[in-house]
Amino acid sequence: MRKGIAVSPGVAVGTAYCIHEIFVNPDTKRLEDQEVTAELARYESARDRVSQELRALNQKVERQVGHEAAAIFSVHEAILRDQAFTKKVRSWIVNDRMNAQAALHQLLEEYTRLFSRTRDSYLRERLGDVRDVVIRLSAVLTDVLKPDKMSIDGPLIIVADELLPSQAVALGDVEVQGIVTQQGSQTSHAAIIARSRGIPAVAAVTGILRQVKTGDRIVVDGRAGHVVVDPDPEALSAYSKLEREFFELQDQLAENRDQPAKTADGQPLQLLANINSWVDTKAAVAMGACGVGLYRTEFLYLTHADVPDEGEQLDDYRRIIEQSPNHRVTIRTLDIGGDKTVPYLGHAHQEANPFLGWRSIRLSFEHPDLFTTQIRAVLRAAADVKSEGREVRLMFPMITTLEEMRRVRTMVRRTKQQLQQEGQPIGDVPIGMMLEVPAAAVSLECIMDVVDFVSIGSNDLIQYLMAADRDNPKVNHLCQPLSPPVLRVLQSVIRTCNQAQKPVTLCGEMAGQPRAFVLLLGMGLRQFSMSPAFVPRMKKLASEVSIPAAEAMLQRVLEFKTTAEVKRFMTRNLRKIAPDFELLDSI
Repeated sequence: MRKGIAVSPGVAVGTAYCIHEIFVNPDTKRLEDQEVTAELARYESARDRVSQELRALNQKVERQVGHEAAAIFSVHEAILRDQAFTKKVRSWIVNDRMNAQAALHQLLEEYTRLFSRTRDSYLRERLGDVRDVVIRLSAVLTDVLKPDKMSIDGPLIIVADELLPSQAVALGDVEVQGIVTQQGSQTSHAAIIARSRGIPAVAAVTGILRQVKTGDRIVVDGRAGHVVVDPDPEALSAYSKLEREFFELQDQLAENRDQPAKTADGQPLQLLANINSWVDTKAAVAMGACGVGLYRTEFLYLTHADVPDEGEQLDDYRRIIEQSPNHRVTIRTLDIGGDKTVPYLGHAHQEANPFLGWRSIRLSFEHPDLFTTQIRAVLRAAADVKSEGREVRLMFPMITTLEEMRRVRTMVRRTKQQLQQEGQPIGDVPIGMMLEVPAAAVSLECIMDVVDFVSIGSNDLIQYLMAADRDNPKVNHLCQPLSPPVLRVLQSVIRTCNQAQKPVTLCGEMAGQPRAFVLLLGMGLRQFSMSPAFVPRMKKLASEVSIPAAEAMLQRVLEFKTTAEVKRFMTRNLRKIAPDFELLDSI
């Protein structure tokens, strides 16, 4: 049994399918003499194709973002054409009879060892560029996670170092029962995707790829954060029983999707869905969400080879709006940086403190053309929303000061004027902020006059409040949603919004966590946005709790001084309210 971080609750038993970083089990079988020439030709063809892609990217990014941002692709093409790079790959194919993927794998390992010895920060940064080039070559040579390449029968447990957005998109065509990653946290890409699809998942299981091979029987316990490799018959029987109970409970809860969300004493609630792509809108509808409370547009950029232009974005937003429950969507502008980077905007992860640096709205302000293109696409897509009950809202991430929010509103106003002069129809779009910076929480009363609504991004708010990187295993234990300081800040934010009569939603992971959900109800929150799979269970939980009961629990909790006291108290009360929910919450 290995211990990691519980990131998506539930239990799954299945067959391991290992993705070793970029490469899906590179074939180590030696080439026959007659195969060498063909393999060299295959590599050269892939290299030419990648070279063409990089040149096209350079031109498009220079046109849309600027010369400085586009320069990265010139660097990548230089690496691709580097004689030493090419000579090594060809040598391993010819002399060691490796296939191209295996040669690239060995090349990357060699460069990693070489660059890890240097103290030169510039050279260390170049390793990221080499990785990007190798990823592109590998993507051409082999299709990662392509279903017809998966010869394993039955449900799969994906085991990876980390799950990239491009890989995650392919999961929609594969029967995935669970996910295990060596890296990551409760808010990593893999975690977000797993929760949105109701897939049990565990992250930060150090060295798991060295202990598991494709085809092994494996258990994922997303409640306790446990991974069991090759369980004995007794353990297998016990976990299989838990797995059946988990899926049966999910099926039962999904039956309430057509029922309105309300508390035991009849208080109506809005349970919305967080989505990453139009694929997730299907789950949002199926699970009974009343709208989309957060569309993370960065996944459109992360899964795109280059900058999505206005037309591509317009098509995407229209599709999202049309397919979302009740055609209600809150679209968040680009939230790149920190743990989410794209090559055409530079390597933000090379900053000393990327989560505190050049990211989100700060990055958008530095690239006004890119930012304006996104705003134009949203305003044009919203023009189609005319009937009663439909609504498109535009939200901006990582707002820290009143000045930033005023600057945003000025840019939106000028973009509207530009579109009107062009004769383009535009929609009436409320403008809001994502509250995730403590400074904004403290000064929220000053910002209230320039926002139409507030969405609390609890994931980042907690890590900034606790000064602890949620992806750092040495300190992420401090990022606790149920810690007293977090609860007090949230209560203050929700009270300020309610007093100003401005809609407030919480769209972080807390919204789908049963113990936190009850306390948020007690604070006066009535709009929650969560992974689609969590909507039925929160709807059920809400029906078991009255507002006075939630308020009483909150008042008791606010007397506690430690997170452990809060957890014990809420776990005890949750068992009384809804005993089945232990299977759906992290331990």
